[in-house]
Amino acid sequence: MPMVVIVTRAVEARYRGFLGSAMLELAPGVYAQPRMNAGVRQRIWTVLSEWYGHLNQGSIVMIWADSMANGGLGLATLGEPPKDIVAHDAMLLVRRALPETEARI
Repeated sequence: MPMVVIVTRAVEARYRGFLGSAMLELAPGVYAQPRMNAGVRQRIWTVLSEWYGHLNQGSIVMIWADSMANGGLGLATLGEPPKDIVAHDAMLLVRRALPETEARI
């Protein structure tokens, strides 16, 4: 059960109440849970995604330990340009993902 961190920015108060019921609020808009299984993490992300689809305001970033991802870090975003974690010369870098229409051939 890996640690999960969610950072919110400029979102409605409902997010704070919902996330505060399942995670520790370390600072305004920063939530962490040291032991969250994948099922709970996915259900929380589903709720956040549905709300964001209706409200379309602010941004949300979620990170978690993921041994199958680059650098062992999973990343999901709402409201910001999509991002990818890439390994380059023994460093982890974050880059903006290319939209589907701009994907390289």
